[in-house]
Amino acid sequence: MEPVMKDTFRHVSYLWDDNYAAKLAGDEVALLIYRSNLLGADLRLTNYAGGNTSCKTLEPDLVTGEEVPVLWVKGSGGDLGTLTRKGLAALYLQRLEALKKKYRGLAYEDEMVPLFTHCLYDPHSQAPSIDTPLHAFLPHKHVDHLHPDAVIAIAASKDGRAIMQEIYGNDLAWIDWQRPGFDLGLKMEQVYRDNPHIKGIILGGHGLFSWGETAYESYVNTLGIIEKAAAFLEKHYSKKRPVFGGVKVAEIPAQQRRAMAVRIMPFLRAQASSHQRMIGHFTDDQDVLEFVNSADLERLAPMGTSCPDHFLRTKIRPLVLQLKGDVLSQSDEELRQQLMPQFEAYRKAYTAYYEQHRQPDSPPMRDPNPVIILWPGVGMFAFAKDKPTARISAEFYQNAIHVMKGAEAVSTYVSLPEGEAFRIEYWQLEEAKLKRLPPEKPLSRKIAVITGGSGGIGRAIAEKLAAAGACVVISDIDDQALQTTLEEMKQKYGRDVCAAARADVRDEQQVREVFAYTILQYGGVDILVNCAGLSISKSLVDTTLDDWNILQDVLVKGQFLMSREAVTWMRRQLPEIVGCDIVNIVSKNALVAGPDNVAYGSAKAAQLHMSRLLAAELGKDKIRVNVVNPDAVIRGSKIWESGWAEGRAKAYGVRVEDLPAFYARRTLLNEEIHAEDIANAVFAFVGGLLSKSTGNVLNVDGGVAAAFVR
Repeated sequence: MEPVMKDTFRHVSYLWDDNYAAKLAGDEVALLIYRSNLLGADLRLTNYAGGNTSCKTLEPDLVTGEEVPVLWVKGSGGDLGTLTRKGLAALYLQRLEALKKKYRGLAYEDEMVPLFTHCLYDPHSQAPSIDTPLHAFLPHKHVDHLHPDAVIAIAASKDGRAIMQEIYGNDLAWIDWQRPGFDLGLKMEQVYRDNPHIKGIILGGHGLFSWGETAYESYVNTLGIIEKAAAFLEKHYSKKRPVFGGVKVAEIPAQQRRAMAVRIMPFLRAQASSHQRMIGHFTDDQDVLEFVNSADLERLAPMGTSCPDHFLRTKIRPLVLQLKGDVLSQSDEELRQQLMPQFEAYRKAYTAYYEQHRQPDSPPMRDPNPVIILWPGVGMFAFAKDKPTARISAEFYQNAIHVMKGAEAVSTYVSLPEGEAFRIEYWQLEEAKLKRLPPEKPLSRKIAVITGGSGGIGRAIAEKLAAAGACVVISDIDDQALQTTLEEMKQKYGRDVCAAARADVRDEQQVREVFAYTILQYGGVDILVNCAGLSISKSLVDTTLDDWNILQDVLVKGQFLMSREAVTWMRRQLPEIVGCDIVNIVSKNALVAGPDNVAYGSAKAAQLHMSRLLAAELGKDKIRVNVVNPDAVIRGSKIWESGWAEGRAKAYGVRVEDLPAFYARRTLLNEEIHAEDIANAVFAFVGGLLSKSTGNVLNVDGGVAAAFVR
């Protein structure tokens, strides 16, 4: 791309690479994917899974071999930023054109979508989206449909059409709001026929269509249109009046507002989980604070969002919190009593919205709890079924904030009428899309904290729970190992569901910080696995007081401090979130007396009995406390790096390298125990099948008769 173009597109983070594009020359589909990835990488241009792009090529008919025109368009539910060839729908263009003869009018829109599958060029490609005809009926080879903040600000303005003409003259056309579908595709086709000189079409309240004869021309045209809108808005911010009417609530210092967010999040999560458990996300980005602290918040927030993609993710409107007093000094019950009526009022209002607009064929009402929660002075919270969905919902609402800011700067913001919003939210086609989603994993909606998370057993547990759908926070004293483990886990399970917090479990303040970090990341805690540990194998007379103290501190005090802090936060989620777990990784040595093991065995016995005591105390809170007793997990375990292997080999009169075989031979099953075996045992307790089990011990030792619980 020419330098002047780079200067022009100052609002775009990702720019066309001529050298890379040259390698793709001749492959229009590859260039479509490249263009899509660039456009989808900038959330100001379109959100995750928002918008769609297309190209038209000539391909050999799979039956006749003759060249026929084919439309390649992003499939239903796909994401531009991560689009691959598998995410495209490929359709015979001539068959799509022939569907015009089958179209019976607006009342029969929904019957057209199933017909798209009869137009597939590649029957194994992604399901076509509702926007397919909007791309098919435009004559250009490359077409972009995006939801750019700057353009939607114009599209969601009271004077949007006039503002469009002021910015672009006759280069763009306008179509008033209409739900996407076959009829909108026909309207766009007619608008272009009547105005063949135009470079794009703005859809009122919705977004932008633009095009070009090559992938690059479409890309440049699209960004040029967006850039003009962004530049126009920038000239008008604060020109007529302060942004969002000026500041109403003074900004709270970052450290204090995040402490307030941590304090309130478990209570918000509890209320947002009254129908089903949710995961939280918090942001106090500057654009969020500008909105929630503004004079216009009370007027604009209830209006709801405009772009369909926005409110599909965020619900029709957010909940704006009104909290009195200093939340950091209030009791848990005082906070509950402030929050409960506000959530109940939101649920009643959402139910009334559903009842007012529902039709005989409307899907059943979904969860009436808010997705987006705004707290003046502090920031924005989002709650959804998993962390990626919560984060993406928050990003969508940030886009909605940008739209409202721009619209108010140049005109007056206009949201979609409630009836239209309902038709989109409860559209049968959207319901069908939801039903196509894969089933949730067994630990979806759960949040786990694992100490010793970078060690062999701890990491295996973390990976097992993450693979089962949990959000996982690993903690360890070894910062380098912790960060390495975190990066590797993010690559395997995704950046949203894995986090790390360094802590020494002997330090009360550091333990508190682990949970504060977890709460701010995810909104609560459902599972604690106490796995941090070390081992010392010495005879009684060789055991020093320092040996005794460090084992008691790490194993016993560490388990106590972590459990106490976890229970404090778990109780704050009650009564809506029922059923949490503490699993303590203890040892066969808690049950079996062996040689040269007085300090370690005593500490492990204390861990085991503490677990029983906690199970007896916490049952009324539906907090289960169970124990997994490993034995001789040698491969990959850090416990063997501290001289323990040498000590145990000496105690049993064998060589260190023979320990795995020695331990296996003494078991009833003659099996070596691996870290993954311990992880499976933890999952057995927390995976849902043992939800009525507490105070139990599960030995994973290959069968050591002396350790049988009796």
